[in-house]
Amino acid sequence: MIPSSSSADRPASNNSRESEVLPPGEGAFVSLAPMEGVVDPIVRQMWSAVGGIDHMVTEFVRVTDKTLPDHVFYKYSPELKNGGLTDAGTPVYVQLLGGQPEPMAENAFKVFALGAPGLDLNFGCPAKTVNRHDGGAALLKNPHRLYDIISAIRKVVPKSYPVTAKVRLGFEDKSLVREISQACSEGGALRLTVHARTKVEGYKPPAHWEFIAIMKEVSKIPVIANGDIWNLEDYRRCREISGCTDVALGRCLMARPDLGLQIKAETTTTRGLSASAWDWPTTFKHVQLFYQTNLDLMSEQYAARRLKQYLKMLANSHPEALEVFAQIKRLHGPDEILHELQQVPELSDYLQISPKAKGDLPSAHI
Repeated sequence: MIPSSSSADRPASNNSRESEVLPPGEGAFVSLAPMEGVVDPIVRQMWSAVGGIDHMVTEFVRVTDKTLPDHVFYKYSPELKNGGLTDAGTPVYVQLLGGQPEPMAENAFKVFALGAPGLDLNFGCPAKTVNRHDGGAALLKNPHRLYDIISAIRKVVPKSYPVTAKVRLGFEDKSLVREISQACSEGGALRLTVHARTKVEGYKPPAHWEFIAIMKEVSKIPVIANGDIWNLEDYRRCREISGCTDVALGRCLMARPDLGLQIKAETTTTRGLSASAWDWPTTFKHVQLFYQTNLDLMSEQYAARRLKQYLKMLANSHPEALEVFAQIKRLHGPDEILHELQQVPELSDYLQISPKAKGDLPSAHI
């Protein structure tokens, strides 16, 4: 049984950023795009502390035919215990992935009732397993299905409650870009994020920003560009081609944690922010904090895996990261990892790992 929006009863959110665009003078809207197995609560906490990010989304919560218990949502979004915000105050939307309107609406109402500042819908995941089970980008074959799901959710949550959607340009080709955009807009989404590739294209370059411009043209809601915005010059080109000032950054923000700050400085007139890119020593301090935080909160093996993953992602912007990865790729324990890193003279001053008791996720300050 799906409750009506008139019966909704949940704690008031203390989120002050529920509007879909930034107020004048605050620059581009920058979102940290969700990535399964990458953008977890630790990443959200740390990247939020760096700054330059207005909005984040959890890894997707898979919806089949049941209303999920509360603990599932708290697992994916521990920020729910903090009003749906990171310690730095960045709102974290809960993302749902599924193909059937009624169970999606039931779980959307649960997300609302638990106090999430907003809800995001995953219509873009290209994973074969997800697509085989009627989720993610598979729905793009029939845009009316996007409309059906969004409109079903709109019936059970307040009109003012943010419901957003993330899509690709299509499944096999780009012939339905207008229909996809219109389905999300007319269904009642507040904002549409478009990854500028089809499902079949996966993550192969280039990103086709020109098709985002077509989707933006027929949309009645704000459109956010996503895909291959690796640096400030890419942002400028994407903005020119797509017509979108606002962006969602995934792999690119992992490779350059300060990119949001650079984009803010580029598009802001009132803050006086610097657009200077982080050099490698500054970035390596962030690597240090990333490893230490994972080590504090997770197992040693998990922390080592995440460190290696992060270093490989950083290599897109900082080739030095590959040299560090080569030094530690076969190591697991913190003592041996630290020892090996200290063999690299120019880095030894930047990594000082000491044991620390596990506890609540700490605030991250660079």
